[in-house]
Amino acid sequence: MQRLIDFITNSRVWRSFFRHGWPDNPLDRSLVMTTNVFFHLHPVKVSRKSLSAKYSLGLGLISAIVFGVLSITGLLLMFYYAPTVERAYGYITILQTQVPFGQLLRNMHRWGAHLMVISVVLHMARVFYTGAYKPPREFNWVVGVVLLILTLGASFTGYLLPWDQLAYWAITVGTSVAGYEPLMGAAIKSILLGGPEVGQEALTRFYALHVMLIPGAILLITSLHMWRVRKDGGLAAQDAEESEESGAKSEE
Repeated sequence: MQRLIDFITNSRVWRSFFRHGWPDNPLDRSLVMTTNVFFHLHPVKVSRKSLSAKYSLGLGLISAIVFGVLSITGLLLMFYYAPTVERAYGYITILQTQVPFGQLLRNMHRWGAHLMVISVVLHMARVFYTGAYKPPREFNWVVGVVLLILTLGASFTGYLLPWDQLAYWAITVGTSVAGYEPLMGAAIKSILLGGPEVGQEALTRFYALHVMLIPGAILLITSLHMWRVRKDGGLAAQDAEESEESGAKSEE
């Protein structure tokens, strides 16, 4: 058995997958953690307080899970949708009335979008309330603000895609409000609509933003956000716990 293990671990195929030996010694066990992207996301030390569900409420994890659900349901919805003003609403009607579980699929995507906005906003509020934005985590706070803006942007761009009266007039009002921005309002409105009014150009641009640009940006910046959490030493509760321990030692 040992010869078989030695043969496998010394083969080129094994070395192409793993940059360390069989984890039967302290060095290789540590390399398993440091060379694995999933294990490497977590800091070396974790505060007990940060593990409590009452502290973080799991809002960051909930936001990530909901984004995954939205990605899967969104990909499935793309099989039954075309971003054209002549066919968009018809495809939504067919999806809800003729496709098996189509209504459930659309509702999962729709309510998941609402849940993600709520969870991200609550996550930001929790971080602010617990002081987790303070040094050395101020950069990650800015990253979180960018993710909040992207989340709202994903919700806004998806609103037009059903191409019903509610979506049409909501986007008309929303882009009109954006046009009143004093510095770049006219440019922002022109970029979003691609013309003087809500039409095919606007639907195409909103579709591209909703299914490609914004989700891709959220995925990349979320990876940066999680990496910064690890590099900053985990959740901010660790700092509070260390300060309490140092205070108790000084009293002794």
